[in-house]
Amino acid sequence: MSDRGLDACLEELLALPGDDRWEIDRAHAVRNVTAYVVRSFDGSALVFSLPLLLFRPLLSEIPLDPKGSAGAVALVIERVKQAAASDEALGPLVGRGTRFPHQFASLTEPFTLVSSPAELAAHLWHAGGRNYADSAGVHLLVGGAVPCPDAFTRRDLSTIAERVARFCDAVARVIFSVPARELESAWTATLDQELLREQLPDLGLVSFVGDGARLARSYTRYRCYFRTAGPKEGTSVPFSCPAELSPVELELPASNEAMTGLGIKRREAFAVAGSNAQGKTTFLEGIVAGMDDHAVGDGREMVVTVHGICTAEAVNAMLAGADVSMFFSALPPGMSGTVHAASGMGSGSMNMAYQVQRAVKRGCPLLVIDEDRASPNLLVRSSLQNEEVTPLSEILSRDRGKMGETALVFAACALDTLVAQADRIMVLDRHVARAVDRDDFRMKVAAALERMAEDLRRGR
Repeated sequence: MSDRGLDACLEELLALPGDDRWEIDRAHAVRNVTAYVVRSFDGSALVFSLPLLLFRPLLSEIPLDPKGSAGAVALVIERVKQAAASDEALGPLVGRGTRFPHQFASLTEPFTLVSSPAELAAHLWHAGGRNYADSAGVHLLVGGAVPCPDAFTRRDLSTIAERVARFCDAVARVIFSVPARELESAWTATLDQELLREQLPDLGLVSFVGDGARLARSYTRYRCYFRTAGPKEGTSVPFSCPAELSPVELELPASNEAMTGLGIKRREAFAVAGSNAQGKTTFLEGIVAGMDDHAVGDGREMVVTVHGICTAEAVNAMLAGADVSMFFSALPPGMSGTVHAASGMGSGSMNMAYQVQRAVKRGCPLLVIDEDRASPNLLVRSSLQNEEVTPLSEILSRDRGKMGETALVFAACALDTLVAQADRIMVLDRHVARAVDRDDFRMKVAAALERMAEDLRRGR
């Protein structure tokens, strides 16, 4: 099959007349970008993409702030995916009739992320820059696959065009069938997250984890990153803020419902402690994912975090003019420059020091550190460590001003002297949160260190 055959097929699809419910969105048809017809790798299928405009006026039908419209768009997309399993006309979405339909499974992969500042999961069909609602209606970038003909005769072109037209009809039928009350509910849930995120700074908060949030994730072939992964199947322990951590009660701005939960305060150091595999990393990942908006049922829809947060972890990488003076008073052998502008192959601790200092210098609202991916010698002091390095635990203890306006949330299991410097301590035990009094914890740490010192002196 020649490229002329592909071009002729695309012309047929772009010329589809539509009806009173839909039309080809020609204003957004960019050839080889949003509008294309190509062969599959094995040559047995035609893979297509078309921008579609559906004349359902969501913005006037649902009198809410347009900021939440992505929630409604996400809902209609998921409904189309679900219908494809049984609706023959939606067959192209699942590659029905092609030789290897599993190649197109990503088109119907469920997705509970509504929107993200990171524009995640470009390979999945979801609400975003090319799937949105405006005053003209609902704009969707639809795609699928149909069997590839042996030759591109006029009859072949007509058959493909008819099948794609039925596909577009079916997409419109599903979207127009979604009840307005369900669209409004999805819209409101997204709007609550958008507006609450804007309000957090005025409340003195950088993140909020609502009671009942389910942070555990299920990963799939297409959603293998924690921010895009779906809710965990089976047992998933809901979060509940311990009373000792002073839960906050917020009024959700769109739904006007009250919600209680944990508020991470501006400039505070908050420790998430506990034994191995108790949910500490999952909790931190939930806070990071709070920068995204989630659909109802994701489990994280009431975890809201301000944009622009940072993470820091240990990696071996080249540094060029890195300021590490917050932690280092002198450079180790092999590095050139000064502590204010270090260059060379940096160790894990050196790179992590740079990441922390860069976040603070930029006024990052929240810094997240996970012990599992951190450099311990940058967090707590070792007896073998020289005085040229000041670990984070000592910065928090003696010179908190170096952290500027940045709040810190960290997970730790074996770093008691760092946990002791936190303003608040939350322990996760079997994924259930409880609070630990900081003064009591410090006394226990001091007693444990004294016993250890005595044992060492006795040669035990």
